[in-house]
Amino acid sequence: MKDATNNLISQLRSGDPRALARSISTVENHSPGWVELLKQLFPHTGKARTIGLTGAPGAGKSTLVDQLAKHYREQKHSIGIIAVDPTSPYTGGAILGDRIRMQQHFSDPGIYIRSMATRGSLGGLARTTADVALVLDAGGRDLVLIETVGVGQDEIDIVRLADVTVVILVPGIAQ
Repeated sequence: MKDATNNLISQLRSGDPRALARSISTVENHSPGWVELLKQLFPHTGKARTIGLTGAPGAGKSTLVDQLAKHYREQKHSIGIIAVDPTSPYTGGAILGDRIRMQQHFSDPGIYIRSMATRGSLGGLARTTADVALVLDAGGRDLVLIETVGVGQDEIDIVRLADVTVVILVPGIAQ
C-alpha cells in the first residue's frame, strides 16, 4: 500500500489530473490509506493562497468564483475550486453540482473543479473541505477558491480555513 501511495503522490506532484481526482476521492471518502496520504502530502503544502467565498443562496457566489478563475487564469495562475453544495437526499452527492455553472473552464488544464456535498456537516463546508484544499495545494495549485454552501448567520467555518474570506451580499434597497 505504501508503494501505491508513493506512486499516487508522484503522479499528483507531476500534475496528473487523474491522480489529483483519486487523491481527493481517497481523502473525501476516508478510503483506506487516506491518513497516510495526507501525512505524505503535508510537506508539499503551504504554497497555495486559499480564498473563501461565502454568502446567502443566490447572492452570486458561483458567478464570482467563475469570474475570479477567469481573471487568475489570464495571469497564468493554476486554480483549484472546491464548490460545497447541499447533499442530495437520493445520491448523497452534491445536489447542485456547481461545475455546471463553470462550464467555460472544463477543458482548461490549469483549473480543477470539485463539487463536494456537505454530507450533513454544518458551518457551510463539508467535513473534509480543509483536507481537500491541502491536496489541491500539494498538487501544485497556486490558488484554491472555496465556495461555501449558501449560508446564513452561523455558517462561518470558512474564516478558519481561508487566507482571505469574501462575503457576497445580495443588493438591498437603501432606506
